[in-house]
Amino acid sequence: MAEETKEKLLETEEVRQRIAKLAKQVEEMSDYIKIGERREKLAALEAEQTKPEFWNSQSKARETIAATNAERAYVVPFDSLTKTLEDAKVMFELAEMEEGAAQQSALKDTLTECEKADGFFAKLRLQSLLGGKFDGCNVFVKLHAGQGGTEACDWVQMLYRMYQRYAETQGWKVEEYDQQPGEEAGLKDVYFRVEGPYAFGMLKAERGIHRLVRISPFDSNKRRQTSFASMETVAEIDDDIDVEIKDEDLRIDTYRSGGAGGQHVNKTDSAVRLTHLPTGIVVAFQKERSQHMNKEKALTMLRAQLYEYYEDQKKAEMDRFYGAKSENGWGSQIRSYVFCPYTMVKDLRTEYETSDVNGVMDGHIQPFIEAWLQMKASGTASAR
Repeated sequence: MAEETKEKLLETEEVRQRIAKLAKQVEEMSDYIKIGERREKLAALEAEQTKPEFWNSQSKARETIAATNAERAYVVPFDSLTKTLEDAKVMFELAEMEEGAAQQSALKDTLTECEKADGFFAKLRLQSLLGGKFDGCNVFVKLHAGQGGTEACDWVQMLYRMYQRYAETQGWKVEEYDQQPGEEAGLKDVYFRVEGPYAFGMLKAERGIHRLVRISPFDSNKRRQTSFASMETVAEIDDDIDVEIKDEDLRIDTYRSGGAGGQHVNKTDSAVRLTHLPTGIVVAFQKERSQHMNKEKALTMLRAQLYEYYEDQKKAEMDRFYGAKSENGWGSQIRSYVFCPYTMVKDLRTEYETSDVNGVMDGHIQPFIEAWLQMKASGTASAR
C-alpha cells in the first residue's frame, strides 16, 4: 500500500511539474510575441472595420483585413493556450482532492489538456519564427514542369493538389490565376494565389526543385521514371511599396480564356498576358470575365514579381561586393519524393524525411516547413 501511494504521489508531482513548465512557457511567449500590444492593435483594426466608410477604399480595406487576420493569428491561439492551461490547473486541483481511480482519471484529463496546450504553444512558436518583412503576406505561386515530359506535367498537377490540400489545413484560400495544360496529361504551368495569414512565410520554404521517382502510369512497360517540377513563390506586396511599371515597358496580349464549354464558354478575348520587356517577366490572368479585371489581377502579380526581381538584383550586387555565399536557392533540388522501389519523402536541406508518401501528397507538409524554418532561424538557411 505504501509503495502504491508513493507511485501515485510521484505521478501527481510529474503532472504538477508539467503544468509549471507550461505556465513558464506561456509567460515567456507572452513577452516574446508582445501579446498586449497585439491585443491593442487587433482591437483598433476591428474597430476600423465597423466604420461606415470602411469599404470606400477597396485596397485599404483589404490591407486592414489582412492586418487583422495577421494579429488574430497570434491572439486567438494564445487565448486558447491560456484557457487550456487554466483548465489543466483546475483539473489538477480536483485530482489532488481525489484518491484512487478517481484521482487517476482526473490526472489523465489534466495531461490531455496539457497536450492540447502544447499544440497551441507549438503553433505560436512556429509563427514566432516568421519574422521576415513579407512573411505575413499572401503569396503568388508558380509550378512549372521540368525534365520528364508528360510525367513532369502530371507531377505539377500532383503538387498543385498537394498545396491546395495544405492550404485547406491552414484555412487559406487558393485562387487560380492561369494554367497551361500538358500535351497529354497534367499541367505544364500553373499560377495561383494563396490568401491567408503567413502564407508567404510558410510557403517560401517550398521554393525550389521537387523530384519525383515512381513507376510511370504513362509507360506501358511500367518502368521507373524520374521527373522534376519547380515551385516559385513571390509575396503579394502592399500598394504602398513603390514598384514603377512604365506603360512603354509593357506588352499586353489578350486571348480567349479556357474553361467550360456550352453556354458558359467565353466568346471574348478577356484573358490578359503581360510581358515586362526590360526583364522578360511574363504573367497572365484569365479567370475573370472582364478583361479589365484580368489586367488588374495580372498587374498585381507583376508588381510582386518585379519587386522580387529587383531585390534579387540588389542581393546579387551585394554578393559580388562582399563575396557570394553558398545557399539553397531557386534552381536547386530541395526535396525527393520516392514512390518506388520504396516510399520516402526527404528534404535535402534539413534531412527531415518520412515514409508517409500518401500523407505528404494529401497536404501534410507542415513538418517539412517547420524543419526549414527552424534551420533558417538557426542561421543555416538563407531566405528573405
